[in-house]
Amino acid sequence: MGASQTRPAHKYQDLADKTGFSLEQIKNLSKRFQQLSGNEETISRENLDSILANNPIRNEIIGAFFDKRNHHQDAVGSCDEIGFEQFLMVMSHFRPPTLKTTVEEKEAMRKEKLRFLFNMHDTDNDGTITLVEYRKVVEELLSKSGAIGQETAEAIADAAMLEVASINVPHMAPDEFYEGITFEHFEEILKGLEMETRMHIRFLDVDTATMGCGKSTS
Repeated sequence: MGASQTRPAHKYQDLADKTGFSLEQIKNLSKRFQQLSGNEETISRENLDSILANNPIRNEIIGAFFDKRNHHQDAVGSCDEIGFEQFLMVMSHFRPPTLKTTVEEKEAMRKEKLRFLFNMHDTDNDGTITLVEYRKVVEELLSKSGAIGQETAEAIADAAMLEVASINVPHMAPDEFYEGITFEHFEEILKGLEMETRMHIRFLDVDTATMGCGKSTS
């Protein structure tokens, strides 16, 4: 009986070591996962679609959960369903630093969050966010609001990409073609933004920015 009681704790400890979440946080996220899946072992894109219905970049966020690059398994491509461990791995990208987080750990956390965002936009996994990929995101953010049309959204995306090109390749000749944003360029563009503290998500009433990290006092 003792072995059966300790097995879940051992499983959660392994996940805690991999993700940085506390055991209490993992238990809370497990409950949310069960709500999403209807107590099944996996969830599909449809399970996430309804709760993100009003998010303008819903497709990118959902895609990130099923992107193997975000599962810490050195794999590429996408999958149709994910289990709790893969779900937790993706959620860990939104985990904020704690008071005990060292400077080195914060820097590693920032880089990991930036890589996650970069992957979200680099949909074909070629290491570059192309104008087509960038335009798609800008269009979804702007045109779905109903305030402007698709052509205007495309023009804004094109202008933004040209500005990025002028910053990253300041001496580019007029006839040169800017292939897109590399991860290094992406880091440079966002170097002033505190990604390690700002990038969090409220997911089915679980806010990764405010979830307690200490031991339960109950």
